[in-house]
Amino acid sequence: MARVLDDALASNPHHEALVTRSARLSYAELDRLAHRAAFALRSLGVAAGDRIGASLPNEADVVVAFHGAMRLGATWVGVNRALAAPEKRFLLADCGATLLLSDDDVDDVGVRVVDLATWRAAVDAAPDGAWTGPDVDPDAPAGIAYTSGTTGHPKGAVHSQRNLLLPGAVLVESRGYGPELRKGDCFPFTILNMAVLTTLLVSQAGGTSIVMDRIDAEGVAEWIRAERITTWNGPPALLHSLTSMGSIAAADLASLDEVWTGGADCPEAIRAGFRAKFGLPVLATYGLSEAPTVVAIDHRSGTDHRPGASGRPLPHLRVRVAGEGGETLPTGETGQLCISAADGRYTPMLGYWGRPEATAEALVDGELRTGDVGLLDEDGFLHVRDRLSLLIIRGGANVYPAEVERVFAEIDGVAASAVVGVPDERLGERVVALVEPEGDVDLDLDDVRAHLAANLAKYKVPERIVLVDAFPRNAMGKVVRKDLPALLG
Repeated sequence: MARVLDDALASNPHHEALVTRSARLSYAELDRLAHRAAFALRSLGVAAGDRIGASLPNEADVVVAFHGAMRLGATWVGVNRALAAPEKRFLLADCGATLLLSDDDVDDVGVRVVDLATWRAAVDAAPDGAWTGPDVDPDAPAGIAYTSGTTGHPKGAVHSQRNLLLPGAVLVESRGYGPELRKGDCFPFTILNMAVLTTLLVSQAGGTSIVMDRIDAEGVAEWIRAERITTWNGPPALLHSLTSMGSIAAADLASLDEVWTGGADCPEAIRAGFRAKFGLPVLATYGLSEAPTVVAIDHRSGTDHRPGASGRPLPHLRVRVAGEGGETLPTGETGQLCISAADGRYTPMLGYWGRPEATAEALVDGELRTGDVGLLDEDGFLHVRDRLSLLIIRGGANVYPAEVERVFAEIDGVAASAVVGVPDERLGERVVALVEPEGDVDLDLDDVRAHLAANLAKYKVPERIVLVDAFPRNAMGKVVRKDLPALLG
């Protein structure tokens, strides 16, 4: 990881590497600051192998700190800034963090907190020469990506430096990225997947990473227009907002070559609307923290897409669909998605931090059992149905929440939905939906039920619909499902 900038430094050291609201850094400048960040971390008492938490805004500080941690050989632990103090305390205690870099005035998180002013002063005071620490073991822990904790306490998926570099290398190779790449992301850069898919991938391409600090549609459009962003990754709700807002014109997004989104989460209607307005296909993806990052993605052209699919698996991966007994299922049949190496380069996560039993369940003979349910069609496209743990069994029939939620997404006035199973003595479970209306929309539930009945089998139609003001969400904008029972009343 210490040499990830080397190719760009050798070919074009003055090429723009990083753009934020307050900074523009060339590869030479980023490399110099990364060296200083490694020295700064050491001056703060961090050693190779230590875990450091980072709860920083989308600015140059977070990227510089990440590169410094990798050169030192420390393990990066991203901590969502929106978490409450007890939630931060859990993550930091779980991984045994040495300190937390934070711009917030946080108390009682159980570890030393280094505020942003102290961190910047430490970097400024660090030596200006090359980092002189010992070589880092590329197979030792380098990052911990905590799962979203939608069903309980988060688990920390541990990855090595080798693992973190591979997705970017494969995407650069398979998609033909080069110095012209200007990749923008509005998700928090403390998230390990963002470090892989933006900070590292862009460096491997020799392109420019644009750290966006707004997540509203007008702010995103402003960033894309001003910085001529060519590749951007956004959630379906944001794609919908960009499409529906009259103040945002096609010209605002004219620089884009690629738009990525989660394939299983994005209704085809949103994809079609975005393409109609902006003339650009939305490329479906599938990935997970344990992989890490992208497992499957649509072709760059966007012409080779299957409705409801998440693209084809990347060339270095083998995706297998397994039955309940672990057997490989035929093409077109639904089962658990399992990921392994196709060409010898890939290894999944090292395991879950401090959870040997969960690790043994997820990693079997070098294969990652994802816990996701899906199928591969006859053309090799991956269709992700849902999380295995979220499956509702109603009277012996399987109901996948995501399948029902996609139909809700077609209804005007529905901002978001979450479908859950509630215990029932006769059927085992009944289907219930929670719905967040858009703005001040007064939803007609009779019309909603009619649309569901016309598009779903009878046993999949929720027997109860509960309106909520807003869903609890994590840093990636996903609904925190463990908090849903409290909304049912």
